[in-house]
Amino acid sequence: MPRRFLSLLTGASLLAGCTVGPDYRPSTPEQLGVPAAWSVTANPAARENLTQWWTRFNDPLLQRLVASAADTNLDVAQAVARLRQAREGLVQSRAQLLPNISGSGGYSRNFNVIGGTSTIVLPDGTVTNIARGNSSSFQIGADVSYQVGLFGEIRRTVESSRAQYEASGYDLASVILSSQGEIARNYLLARLAQAQLGNARASLALQDDNLEIAGFRVQAGLVSSLDQEQARLQRAQTAATVPTIEANYNAAVSRLGVLTGQAPGALKAEMTAAQAIPAGAPLAGVGIPAEVLRQRPDVLAAERSLAAATAQIGIAQAQLYPALAISGNVGANATAISDLFDTIIGGVFAGLTQLIFDGGRARSQVRSARAATDAAFAAYKGTVLLALEDVENALVAYRTAQDRAREFAVALQAAETTALLSRSQYRTGLTDFTTLTQAEAGLLSARNGLVQAQADQSTALVQLYLALGGGWDSSTVPTAPSPSSTSQDR
Repeated sequence: MPRRFLSLLTGASLLAGCTVGPDYRPSTPEQLGVPAAWSVTANPAARENLTQWWTRFNDPLLQRLVASAADTNLDVAQAVARLRQAREGLVQSRAQLLPNISGSGGYSRNFNVIGGTSTIVLPDGTVTNIARGNSSSFQIGADVSYQVGLFGEIRRTVESSRAQYEASGYDLASVILSSQGEIARNYLLARLAQAQLGNARASLALQDDNLEIAGFRVQAGLVSSLDQEQARLQRAQTAATVPTIEANYNAAVSRLGVLTGQAPGALKAEMTAAQAIPAGAPLAGVGIPAEVLRQRPDVLAAERSLAAATAQIGIAQAQLYPALAISGNVGANATAISDLFDTIIGGVFAGLTQLIFDGGRARSQVRSARAATDAAFAAYKGTVLLALEDVENALVAYRTAQDRAREFAVALQAAETTALLSRSQYRTGLTDFTTLTQAEAGLLSARNGLVQAQADQSTALVQLYLALGGGWDSSTVPTAPSPSSTSQDR
């Protein structure tokens, strides 16, 4: 009987060779609307290895914070948990390829509660009473069931689950890259705020000196009190910018703490000492647009989601065809354990079901699956085009920030000379106070413009690194950690 059941399972597996539904085929760059070249100025030479792009910045603290994102960021931790769920979904789908086997066993004991005799009449007419004794019985058995996917619905389910698992892996990589970018952006904002605070305090020192000079000149009767009031006005306006800059600094540093899985104030001590805005090494080449399809995890995730949706069409179509289920059982029953295996009985059942009428629900499910696949393709293409947009925007932002930084450097040099001459001439009475205030306002503006352009340049470079798929190893598919290394039920 077991051999017959195994033979039946083997035959059913051979019957399940027909798989309905479309087979997934990757889209070509042309189908996705990928151009042959960038629409902005870019070197198409192969890009450098950006797996650890943060090492291109000469800033140990920035490097440490960005590198820790994969281990400390809580959004990443959630993505890891979702990846583990997707892996278990694949395990459960694969289990449908195998039969379900369950075992059972039992023991029962009968005994007298009230009245322990029975009256019987013997063949010779003698009437006698017989005591009813206690009795025991033992049972053991096993049941086997197997759902045969005659038209590939189970294999399509496994195919869909595998694609979803891979998509979750790429989603994890996307979250890691996003957290890395947010850490770098807020770090640059914090350093920018420190530079702006330094500029404001330097201007306040000059304006304090101007206020003192104006006071002396008023007392000497050389000028009216208008100069002194203008000096007070200028200083107060500059001082009023300090609280806003301090609030921006605190927000950036607090955000850094949360992004690294810590309390908002965890990094304030390390960030207290002001440092220059870090500048990263520029890229020699960015490659061609088609390479984005292989380097961006969000693009790869969208592609895997399309593959999963395509497999769902086959699952829906299989519901229109016959379904075969096979089940079997084997068991034994005896009054003593020693006699349990003297007699073994079993049975095999095969059932074939075919949908006849359901009001069009099954065919509607097929059309729904096709619509979902069309939506997944549109989402995939949209993700590809968005990735190309990210690269081009980052290229332009980086180039324009470089241009602004060069011009602001020239402006700063001129503003410093103008402010120095104006202050010297005001001391000697060769110019009025309005000219001095305008010169020093221009100096503060040039200083802030330069540091803002430097921060924008570094921020654009980080965006370019990430837009090109930096921050992870694009040659591997991220997988979930082994069950033994994950936390148990809390």
